[in-house]
Amino acid sequence: MPSSWTQSYFHVVFSTKEREPLIRDEFEDRLYAFCGGIARELRGTLIAAGGMPDHVHLLMRCAADVSLAELVREVKSRSSKWLHQDIDGMKSFAWQRGYGGFSVSRSVLDEVERYVRGQKQHHKVMSFRDEFLALLSKHEIEFDARYVFE
Repeated sequence: MPSSWTQSYFHVVFSTKEREPLIRDEFEDRLYAFCGGIARELRGTLIAAGGMPDHVHLLMRCAADVSLAELVREVKSRSSKWLHQDIDGMKSFAWQRGYGGFSVSRSVLDEVERYVRGQKQHHKVMSFRDEFLALLSKHEIEFDARYVFE
């Protein structure tokens, strides 16, 4: 077969350094659009974005020859640089090390998209800590809760 045919979707979650509430409403949409541009440059697609002042959720499709780790690394590093250069008061902005990456089946893509876009509503009843631990558990990722947020 001369070509690779894949459909790889991921729900990615990462936070600001020390979970500081640095993502402001005034530039949030531009940040997500910028992340979408990075995904496109890597032949991926940003399907949905949402978040809170201290973390983001991205629902993305990855190209067959780009790893999730590479995509997330590029999104985090380039978006951080953009924030430093283009947004007043963000010269010291940084993302927390690491991320959560959860594979998404095409059959539940619409459901996950609604979840990602509904972050503001979702966090009226659940903290980021509880949400992230629940995602790890739901996806059966082994973890020790004492070390997840170090």
